[in-house]
Amino acid sequence: MDYLTVATVLKPQGIRGEVKVKVYLDSAEDLKQIKQVYISGEKYAVLNVRAAGEFAYVALRGIADRNAAELLRGKEIDALREDCPPLPEGRYYIGDLTGCKVVYSTGGEAGVVTSVTPAKTDIFTLETPKGEISFAAADGVISDVDIENKIITVDKKRFKEVSV
Repeated sequence: MDYLTVATVLKPQGIRGEVKVKVYLDSAEDLKQIKQVYISGEKYAVLNVRAAGEFAYVALRGIADRNAAELLRGKEIDALREDCPPLPEGRYYIGDLTGCKVVYSTGGEAGVVTSVTPAKTDIFTLETPKGEISFAAADGVISDVDIENKIITVDKKRFKEVSV
């Protein structure tokens, strides 16, 4: 089965077992379409989702009080890929980008994507032989994304301008 990480539990919310989560989908509203999730390999039915910006408040079957919710703090929430909403052309799930090799359009390799931080302009973190590099996915940096072959092609000049 193919899973995607859709959120991370930040903290318990209230006394009835609800949790506040950081959502990794395009919108916290998208989380409402997912009916079951997996946390540390355990399956939970989603009872309710209240979207609030990039966060959401989620009620899960089997998590009935604050103590049970506290045990989920910091854990990733996964969902089956087929349960996740389809993305528009040119948009990708973070899980699909992680592990991609980043190459220059002129030849050569920049590194491998270890994480993507969602933001107005997403921040990619790469592992390179010289250590970690981060770059903003600003206009003109990424020229092609090939999820099937796990390759992201970048413009070397623009990449050098926005990487740290």
